[in-house]
Amino acid sequence: MMYWYGDHMSGWGYALGIIGMVLFWALLITAVVALIRYLGGGRGHEPPPPPPPPPPHATAEQMLAERFARGEIDADEYRRRLDTLRMPSHS
Repeated sequence: MMYWYGDHMSGWGYALGIIGMVLFWALLITAVVALIRYLGGGRGHEPPPPPPPPPPHATAEQMLAERFARGEIDADEYRRRLDTLRMPSHS
């Protein structure tokens, strides 16, 4: 085959060949990774579901105890809020 500079490939031919090879391998690796994720390798990254709402007849103390059990509040805050709930109201 004859090229512009005789019967050898020029620098542009080598550059285009290297770029083409890099693009081919990048596309092939991307396709394999996407296929693996699609077939189930990407599971486990979902956030946990939100906690269920309290029953409609739950008292304030029960809701506070559930928040403490889920780790949303620490022991000190739980005791402070429980004391506040148990204080007699002045209404």
